[in-house]
Amino acid sequence: MEAYVHGVSTRKVDDLVAALGLESGISKSEVSRICAGLDEQLGAFRSRSLAHIEFPYVFLDATYLKGRVNHQVVSRAVVVATGVSMDGHREVLGCDVGDSEDGAFWTEFLRSLRARGLGGVRLVISDQHLGLKAAVEAVMVGSAWQRCRVHFMRNVLTRVKRNNTHMVIAAIQTIFAQPDARAVREQFDRIVATLGDQFPDIATMLTDAKEDLLAFSAFSEAHWRKVWSTNPLERLHREIKPRTDVVGVFPNDASVERLVTAVVVEAHDEWQVAERRYLSETSMALLQRMEAAALTQAPDESPESRPLAG
Repeated sequence: MEAYVHGVSTRKVDDLVAALGLESGISKSEVSRICAGLDEQLGAFRSRSLAHIEFPYVFLDATYLKGRVNHQVVSRAVVVATGVSMDGHREVLGCDVGDSEDGAFWTEFLRSLRARGLGGVRLVISDQHLGLKAAVEAVMVGSAWQRCRVHFMRNVLTRVKRNNTHMVIAAIQTIFAQPDARAVREQFDRIVATLGDQFPDIATMLTDAKEDLLAFSAFSEAHWRKVWSTNPLERLHREIKPRTDVVGVFPNDASVERLVTAVVVEAHDEWQVAERRYLSETSMALLQRMEAAALTQAPDESPESRPLAG
């Protein structure tokens, strides 16, 4: 089981067993049968309750691999959700495998998280996956959606000639270098105006994505760098891919779930014993104080005039 989970192919497991002195070896089907013993404990992890604490920040992302469905090799979408709890620790909330990364798939996945007790979500961070924003609005009522700034930058690069990329990216990055929420929005408007004449397509992209790109600015400035992109989750996907690439083509979705869950459980366990929290207790306490202040805000006080920093 350990060998398989750590990226040793079923064929190489046979070589490993032979090297350990068992001349009869072990077949690929036998390796699969033994590894099926993981299913109960991994299934318990995927279905565990999430009601023990609130998760104000939730990260979502998807990756793809090959699997067999109805005797055909097709692309399978693997989605993983991680969250930052109110005490600043990270947890893997769930993972799933589906036919396609569409709105129905995301809605079903988010509903499964809510059914397990996921609550207190203030901000969902992801790329602009098909149907995901609508799923967040339908299932995570009251939560904001942050479009990953890194993925947005990559989209911008596809619309700009190579000799202009540095200038355009540098200009957009100044938006995220501002000291407070008001300055972020003012700089955003300045950059749109600056790029408008020479790069009208980019200016339009920015304008259309404004509220989604700047959702982070409504939260504590101490959290901005940690919640304006899906980089932390992408690092987890980079751990998944080498393990799944060893398999190549999965025989079914159950085998995908088994290996992917085993990999994310390792990350989850490491986060639980890490010396440093993803977000400090002090900054999370600040988030709670900001929310309490918002609840007591005078009716005639506008959100723009309310300080958001700590």
